[in-house]
Amino acid sequence: MTNFTNSLRIPPAILESVYREARAAYPAECCGWLTGPAGGDVVDVVRPAVNAQDEDALIPVEGRTSERAYSFNFDDIRALDESFASATPARIIYHSHPNGQAYFSETDREVATQPPGWGEGPVFPVQQLVVGIDAERVVEAALFGWDDDAGGFVELARYEGADV
Repeated sequence: MTNFTNSLRIPPAILESVYREARAAYPAECCGWLTGPAGGDVVDVVRPAVNAQDEDALIPVEGRTSERAYSFNFDDIRALDESFASATPARIIYHSHPNGQAYFSETDREVATQPPGWGEGPVFPVQQLVVGIDAERVVEAALFGWDDDAGGFVELARYEGADV
């Protein structure tokens, strides 16, 4: 198993772009991923995805709408998967919480980890960025990574919000 606990650097302009994605999607959750050079420690491209939770989700979160969950559609899952064979793979998956809180929820953990019987660890070799946004502003964001010793995702970094 591989740990993903070396916090990747998210430049301010990239973080602001994610914040703007969260604002544009509000009150629904935004989602997508950040790419960067394989083996590097920084991300440099924002790749937004469609939150297909309400209609075209490949694997929807049952009992929730796009205001309380996100799901990628088939095309986005395929693009995400294909990125791992490129020189600039997905390094961080991001999504927003329209309740203003940046935490890795139990649902987030379930969606980001292997189904029972498939093994232990994350589904994709990425870190997870959660953006807490409300009607007024982006309140905060937090980055999480898989830690074998903890047997789950742990917080790696916390970011200030912004008035976007």
